[in-house]
Amino acid sequence: MPAPNLPIILIGPMGSGKTTVGTHLAQRLATNYTDTDELFVAQHGNIGQFFTAHGEEVFRDNEQEVVAAALTRDDLGVLSLGGGAVIRLANREIIRERGYVVFLDVSEEQALDRLGDASGRPVLAGDPARNWSRIRTARLDHFTHSAHQVVDTTGLDVDAVATKIIQGYQSFLSGDSTAVMTENTTSATTEEPTIIKVAGGSEHETSGGYDVVIGRGLLSQLPDILGAQTHRVAIILPRALRATGDVVKSTLDEAGFNAILVEIPDSEEGKHIEVASFCWQVLGQSDFTRSDAVVSVGGGAVSDLAGFVAATWLRGVRVIHMPTTLLGMVDASVGGKTGINTAEGKNLVGAFHPPAGVLADLDTLLTLPKNELISGLAEVVKCGFIADATILELIEDNMSQVSNPHAPILRELIERAIRVKADIVSQDLKESNLRQMLNYGHTLGHAIELAERYQYRHGAAIAVGMVFAAELARSVGRLDDATVDRHRTILEGIGLPTSYQGDRWAALLDGIRRDKKNRGEQLRFVILEAQGKPVIYDVPDESLLFAAYQEIAE
Repeated sequence: MPAPNLPIILIGPMGSGKTTVGTHLAQRLATNYTDTDELFVAQHGNIGQFFTAHGEEVFRDNEQEVVAAALTRDDLGVLSLGGGAVIRLANREIIRERGYVVFLDVSEEQALDRLGDASGRPVLAGDPARNWSRIRTARLDHFTHSAHQVVDTTGLDVDAVATKIIQGYQSFLSGDSTAVMTENTTSATTEEPTIIKVAGGSEHETSGGYDVVIGRGLLSQLPDILGAQTHRVAIILPRALRATGDVVKSTLDEAGFNAILVEIPDSEEGKHIEVASFCWQVLGQSDFTRSDAVVSVGGGAVSDLAGFVAATWLRGVRVIHMPTTLLGMVDASVGGKTGINTAEGKNLVGAFHPPAGVLADLDTLLTLPKNELISGLAEVVKCGFIADATILELIEDNMSQVSNPHAPILRELIERAIRVKADIVSQDLKESNLRQMLNYGHTLGHAIELAERYQYRHGAAIAVGMVFAAELARSVGRLDDATVDRHRTILEGIGLPTSYQGDRWAALLDGIRRDKKNRGEQLRFVILEAQGKPVIYDVPDESLLFAAYQEIAE
């Protein structure tokens, strides 16, 4: 075909092949190839040095000028952008308006193989694989929504990629733009989100409930959830997710909000009164009002802390959760429980404060370490034992796939687990009765976490706690052998522990005595009488607990 009148613009993460594909594509089309990174270097010098000397905002300002200038050239044929250029709304709008935009995607493994030594790329320093994946995930929404066509370059030679682009370009020029995206798109652009409604929303919500949205590329929905009444938005996140936070902030800034990043320590280290006090200080210094909102970005510990901050600031402001872990999606972000830890136990200080919405973006799981995915599965298994038997059957039939973030089975498990929790908390927000069943496995689990000073993964602790509760139920004649054995088979099959140190009983009993379900001196456990039949059991004698513990002691 002749040289394009409408330029072809290539976007994508590092290692997707933009330069190689762009050069080859230009040769096949007998046109010129331009790289905005090269234009930037010609005008301002080394990108890394400029970035270090002037900071990201100044770099992005100058990059935006370079992109705009390149698109005014009459002889422009093929143009490639730096991976982070799509962060700026102005860049996304102008490339979509003035060119045919192709998102070149690639697998993590192939990208790192193409990049080779990452020493020249400071953003990948330390842990190249995880940093590359985190950056790609943070920008994925912008890549997919900017593109007319998506081409996965993994395993393809440059000529095959160029052929796909040319075919898509020809279809686009002929007016068949739908065919372009359908043939070449990724799951991020084709899967429709699932919406699960939860009754009993925040007092600030006129609907009396909220939506949990499950899908991919959901960041673009955040401004609509916040609404026009919101001016300031505090984005509370762990330091490890700064790249994701920057993209969330950029999206909100471009939508007209005044977004503030509030970084807190990772995991349970962030759930302390000192951290909450720091967040309150930031809100106060930012003139945060009741019409403003908090957004949590991270795992369960982040949503617990952010929800608590939102519940207590001015006696309650709205909070929206964007969970980035499996545990956060299926448990902490849904239901409105908030809390911080004390020296005496986990989540002993907190409030019930339902969110205004939850965006469970499955793309964030692509960068989650496998042990974190497995940990989150404990809460999914719990939902299977207390309510949805299909969850257990799906896990048993797909044991090797349930911790694969690309596998469709994981999405189904996530949706089913969220539906279980949504149904329960819609009926019993403040845990007066039914909601206590969601604590199956948590009494001993929380005691283990306390004894381990919160260095033991939550999911692992809950897994042990469920087996303990099953053994307790069996010992008092409430649960059959097959269901107890099924606990061990499923949990061990997905890589979770089912036993714990035998010499820690005294410390664990101390934690059990502080459990929130207890009434006075009466110790209470959630146990099963059968799959799907959880009940509260008042323990008549602590010796029964010790006997059950002997069944799980190492």
